[in-house]
Amino acid sequence: MNKELESRLRGLLARRKHVVERRMIGGMGFMVDGQMCFGVNASGLLVRVSPVARKRFLTMPHVRQMRLGGKALSGYVLVEPEGVGTDEALKRWVQRGLDFATTLPKKKPVSPKG
Repeated sequence: MNKELESRLRGLLARRKHVVERRMIGGMGFMVDGQMCFGVNASGLLVRVSPVARKRFLTMPHVRQMRLGGKALSGYVLVEPEGVGTDEALKRWVQRGLDFATTLPKKKPVSPKG
């Protein structure tokens, strides 16, 4: 896991209501309004994005398909650590994820798991 990135993401989401963290396979997931929005693992930052935005983001440096069990996750991109090396870059990715999350229906927040 990437504890530094996890801490930086946590700091950016600290003032936002309805954020729940859950341990997930290989890292930590961050749910916003009950929807999976971000994840952090050893490979970098997982960001939930729209299918249209995903195509555009995949052309950017340090961004690649998020794969789980050999399958590409169509609603997510993985931003490698170099792509979120500065606070400004991380803020931009967090905003992109939050922008998409606000288009999704709110779900009842899930309880954190350790």
